[in-house]
Amino acid sequence: MTNASLQHSHSHDFLGVDHDHNARRTLWVVALTVVMMIGEIAAGYFTGSMALLADGFHMATHAAALGISAAAYGFARKHAANDAFSFGTGKVGDLGGFASALVLGLVSTGIGVESVIRLFQPTSVQFGTATLIAVVGLIVNIISALLLSAGGHSHGHGHDDHHHHEPAHGTDNNLRSAYVHVMADAVTSVLAIAALLAGKFLGWVWLDPLIGLVGAVVIARWAYSLMKDTAAVLLDRTDEQVALEIRELLQQGEGLDITDLHVWRVGPQARAAIVSVHGDSGRSADDVRAALKSVHEISHLTVEYRLA
Repeated sequence: MTNASLQHSHSHDFLGVDHDHNARRTLWVVALTVVMMIGEIAAGYFTGSMALLADGFHMATHAAALGISAAAYGFARKHAANDAFSFGTGKVGDLGGFASALVLGLVSTGIGVESVIRLFQPTSVQFGTATLIAVVGLIVNIISALLLSAGGHSHGHGHDDHHHHEPAHGTDNNLRSAYVHVMADAVTSVLAIAALLAGKFLGWVWLDPLIGLVGAVVIARWAYSLMKDTAAVLLDRTDEQVALEIRELLQQGEGLDITDLHVWRVGPQARAAIVSVHGDSGRSADDVRAALKSVHEISHLTVEYRLA
């Protein structure tokens, strides 16, 4: 029996080429959100507007969630070379994404509960002030979305059309979580503007809480999709696409029998793999390693070769 390990370098830095770029984009969005939050709370305090105060504290929850994403980037970079993390810190972003998904789920629950209460117990709405707040919030979210969309390769809100619901290769789930938070707030702003205008000009006061319920459902679905994908990474679910590619490549060689195969994600663009192979004496672990050089996603490969 022989063992061999393939690493492109001795470093276990699997953060991906976009890590620092995405981190900077996220920090800009955090700063923008915090400024908006402080402005709304201050304006609400000095004008006595409860609507401004309420939206300001609502922005605080998004600032906290975006702060989680920024902190995850910082922690991952700071400890990238720390040997205490056996496979590096490439999955810290997925942990941040999972935490953000939980926050997003709580936000959607709060919106849903408040909408149901207002549906059965209508309250007076200051349509002019509320509409202005929603428009300003939408502008901030559009700017934030543009900043984040310039960062990574993919932000998909869901992967329902993806095989076995696996995240797309190269997806930075930490950036995705920040993007989903921004988009969730943008969607609620658009829906709120439509409902407020209908309430002001058509008298459809009931539409505001109903639209709130719709927004809560949409946000909950995004939160669930993000939570499911990040949990799969954190629990080392097999990357079936890369595993299939490995099997197909090794099956091309005669006399090789794969007895065990593990493939999991260790970073946005990095996978680790352990392959156990039975073969004849004319081959070795080096042959297996050479056959898998074309699988660029593999950043850390361990081969166990046993004579048949």
